[in-house]
Amino acid sequence: MWIGVIAFVLLCSALRVVQQYEKGVIFRLGKVIGERGPGWRLMFPIIDQMRKVSLQIITMPVPSQKIITRDNVSIDVAAVAYFHVVDPTKSLVAIQSVTSAVNQIAQTTVRNIVGQFMLDEVLSETIKINQKVKDIIDTHTEPWGVQVSTVEIKDIQLPDTMQRAMAKQAEAEREKRAKIIAAEGEFQSADQLGKAADVISKHPIALQLRNLQVLSEIAVEKNSTIVFPQQLFSSVDSLKKFVEGERV
Repeated sequence: MWIGVIAFVLLCSALRVVQQYEKGVIFRLGKVIGERGPGWRLMFPIIDQMRKVSLQIITMPVPSQKIITRDNVSIDVAAVAYFHVVDPTKSLVAIQSVTSAVNQIAQTTVRNIVGQFMLDEVLSETIKINQKVKDIIDTHTEPWGVQVSTVEIKDIQLPDTMQRAMAKQAEAEREKRAKIIAAEGEFQSADQLGKAADVISKHPIALQLRNLQVLSEIAVEKNSTIVFPQQLFSSVDSLKKFVEGERV
């Protein structure tokens, strides 16, 4: 009876279940002898030990930290990194704690890279900064059997004084564009008026027609009082003569 119990205990200690998202690294008397995939895995009791390593992508927030940009502006930058283990044996043998190591190297790299850029570049070229940070972290973590897939800067906090200065700058820029657009409109209007004046100078009767058109537009309003200037009557006579001449 006792022999059966001992045999059952040994069998249970020799069996391990490896999940689909894991890989098991087998240590025999402290030496790595191989890796095992998902499923039931049989080992030698007592002398074999299995360490399971997750192959899932890990989302690791990089805490907000104060960084001084190249133009001496102090900002708070937070980021997030995505990485996963591609070599389970290296992740156990080469480094004590993969997650802690990636977190520390990510913080250091974000601080060093962001500090090389001007504030305007940090705000406008985040894609370039993200790629540069990702490449550097990936280079450091490759010997650990870890691959960094993405690093993203997710939050940039500016000092209050800098926010007010940028708001004033944006307002001044909008006013500048508004004045330029108004000036361009005046220029185009003057250009068109000059062309109209050239046409009217060649056809004097066109001015009289324009006067009559304006009067007809004013007459739409019932509460308007129209005062006809003296020269308009001579213009009307000229218009009649012009029409009669055309009929002939």
